[in-house]
Amino acid sequence: MSDPVGKLPSELDQLPDRDTEETAEWAASLDAVAQAAGTRRAEYLLRRTLQHAEAAGLALPKLLETDYVNTIPTAAEPEFPGDEAMEAKITAWNRWNAAAMVTRGSKHGVGGHIATFASAAWLYETGFQHFFRGKESDGSGDQLYIQGHASPGIYARAFLDGRISEQQLDNFRQESGGNGLPSYPHPRRLPWLWEFPTVSMGLGPLSAIYQARFNRYLQNRSIKDTANSHVWAFLGDGEMDEPESTAALALASREQLDNLTFVINCNLQRLDGPVRANFRVVQELEAQFRGAGWNVIKSLWGSAWDELFQLDTTGALVRRLREVPDAQFQTYATRDVAYIRQHFFGANAELVQLAGVLSDAKIAECFHSSRGGHEPRKVYAAYKAALEHKGAPTVILAQTVKGYTLGAGFESKNANHQMKKLTVDEFKDMRDLLGLPIPDSAFADGQVPYGHPGANSPEVQYLNERRAALGGPAPARKVKHVALPAPADRSFAPLLKGSGKQEMATTMAFVRLVKDLMRDKETGKRWVPIVPDEARTFGMESLFPSAGIYSPLGQTYEPVDRDQLMYYKEAKDGQILNEGITEAGAMADFIAACTSYATHGEPMIPFYIFYSMFGWQRTADQMWQLADQLGKGFIVGATAGRTTLTGEGLQHADGHSHLIASTNPASLNYDPAFAFEIAVIVKDGLRRMYGEKPEDVFYYLTVYNEPKVQPAMPEGVEEGILKGLYRFNTAADLAEVAPAADAPKIQLMASGTAIHWILEAQKLLAADWNVSADVWSATSWGELRRDALECDEALLRGEVRTPYVTRALEGAQGPVLAVSDWMRQVPDQISQWVEQDYTSLGTDGFGLSDTREGARRHFGVDAQSIVVAALAQLARRGEVPASSVKEARERYGL
Repeated sequence: MSDPVGKLPSELDQLPDRDTEETAEWAASLDAVAQAAGTRRAEYLLRRTLQHAEAAGLALPKLLETDYVNTIPTAAEPEFPGDEAMEAKITAWNRWNAAAMVTRGSKHGVGGHIATFASAAWLYETGFQHFFRGKESDGSGDQLYIQGHASPGIYARAFLDGRISEQQLDNFRQESGGNGLPSYPHPRRLPWLWEFPTVSMGLGPLSAIYQARFNRYLQNRSIKDTANSHVWAFLGDGEMDEPESTAALALASREQLDNLTFVINCNLQRLDGPVRANFRVVQELEAQFRGAGWNVIKSLWGSAWDELFQLDTTGALVRRLREVPDAQFQTYATRDVAYIRQHFFGANAELVQLAGVLSDAKIAECFHSSRGGHEPRKVYAAYKAALEHKGAPTVILAQTVKGYTLGAGFESKNANHQMKKLTVDEFKDMRDLLGLPIPDSAFADGQVPYGHPGANSPEVQYLNERRAALGGPAPARKVKHVALPAPADRSFAPLLKGSGKQEMATTMAFVRLVKDLMRDKETGKRWVPIVPDEARTFGMESLFPSAGIYSPLGQTYEPVDRDQLMYYKEAKDGQILNEGITEAGAMADFIAACTSYATHGEPMIPFYIFYSMFGWQRTADQMWQLADQLGKGFIVGATAGRTTLTGEGLQHADGHSHLIASTNPASLNYDPAFAFEIAVIVKDGLRRMYGEKPEDVFYYLTVYNEPKVQPAMPEGVEEGILKGLYRFNTAADLAEVAPAADAPKIQLMASGTAIHWILEAQKLLAADWNVSADVWSATSWGELRRDALECDEALLRGEVRTPYVTRALEGAQGPVLAVSDWMRQVPDQISQWVEQDYTSLGTDGFGLSDTREGARRHFGVDAQSIVVAALAQLARRGEVPASSVKEARERYGL
């Protein structure tokens, strides 16, 4: 095996060889093996040597791919501690009821999925019987991310243990009556059972990683002992194609999250067909996870394969398994033995010889059903090894047959994800296969029956005993409310009194407020600042040395700015989660912190601050996940608006996040104009989310990077700030330029930084055009709309209620002109409940790079454009001459 001609230099060429003669001897030995025993033997020896070196801890690059066999040999499997026969009966009942529930539901057209749980049943049941810790011990237990399409099997188990009734099973996917079951894991819909929504594929694995990380965060900050909590994420091999599924693998290994296990159900099928038709997804996933630093355990083959591997003295079988693509192996699972003998074993003479001593029954068993994911002993061995592995997270690649036990019409069929029911005859075949005592008479009406061995049956007793030993039922979500005391008023006082002559952006006002709140003796430690690598942009660097940036390793280096006041400080008990450039990761952090009150009984107060353009637009799916999971916290869209972030251009110019946020029922959306509004909103938010009667909501605040003098809070405006609208001042307050008493009147309304444009326009209207304008601060277009919609709904019930926006503007003279740094659809949300003539100005269209003044003139929202729009509105009413509009355009150069 001499060096190939033209071989490129490698990193080894850069290392000094202290003994060239010894190196030559090793190379000569390898050449001799290859010549005498063949290249396959040489390859084998090299692989074994590398594996041995890795096990010995030598600093060598890891093998990214191992043979297509089980990681844990049969001889090394631990003793199985359970009653296999009893667990098989329990699993059989759950398989049956899962399939029956979906089939019965199909008569109502609501659908459901059967094949996923059928393939993964033992992956769940083995965990429930022996591993998954409940919440009745320390209140946290394990965190289970259940694969969404497997939910029927989880409902079936809850039916067996008495937590779900037969009526509820019959209302699967029929929730409107109040006694149904949601299609997938939805905590908001079934909050006593589900903890984590997972069926938006890719979010489950991402969230599981950050949940495991947050568990360590709580531990290292001495808030909650989570040492016994383990995170289990059940995933599909097809789901791993979602970019979010693998986005944080390196984080998990980097932070040594050995409290995390991924269980990937490798049934080789996605929704339409094979996951990797021409390739091998198991090997691909192994390489991906091993390359990221994970411990990989493959549980591929059932015990029926033991005989085949023992007969494989030449390695021909292992090589053949490594080369057959997934789609072909799926075909083997559906074809007869003759086909398998010809197309699999007929590949070479060694395999033909091996197959000659195998019975047809053995070949059929191996290729049709015997998989590592279908045998509790194999699964138990993998789970036990995962828990015992320290220093890295573990992924278990368990091979299964999709649709297993559902019959030939389902198993390994490309269409089985869309198949929603079995026939009565197929159910009878399934009953016989599973050995269930369900008589033919139970099918008399053509309806498949549910099955239950009885509340006092040995199966249910065994199930309950196992769960009691593990800390109670699972999955389960239990909330023990812990009200947090309100922070001292002194934290809010600086913002309420204004900034004097000093200019301050609302972003800085928010950061200053939180910095003060983090000093609160009662609740300060519960704040969780989260930022995706933009802390300095938002003026948060002052928090670095005081709060510290969380790192499980602490700070193993001397920071380059250690001699500066605001140096970069990492600490094991650091409070800030500075995530790097990953909004998805920061949102996953946020969700874990927002739901800690339920997961661990420890309410935390997270705030996630980001460029507003890269929040709802980029990770809106996770915002819905947050809402489903009943999370509480503050999302802060900083550098908000389409015209405030000068020079950054189209992709940074957010004019629509409030519109997207308004679609989420759990999100309370505010666009405060002044620092005092932020103080009032945050204070009330703490009460609503963490007080004596907590609400399952979260807040979206937008703040701006435009420095302005912050006024003191006027008297009596708190209610209006929270409800969404109050009058900030009137034309009469403009003593130096007050218009005449009989001047035409108009109401100017704005949110966020636009308040300053209408304040300037108010002066121009009075001084140049003798128009009287009152100024209104619309802190929340969304809350005004929410209130109005509730009033409309009340009317359908016979209750007459007037929307707050209508009452607030009652008696206000003249038309209303609403202005914001958002597209016009944002303020237009309230138009139908405003009794006055209503028009709006906004920043519709794409953003652009320019100065603030140039961008605002471009969109027609600067003070002069507002004046022209106001005059045009009054001219249409005949209250000012039409010529005034033309004159104003010319005067202001529009």
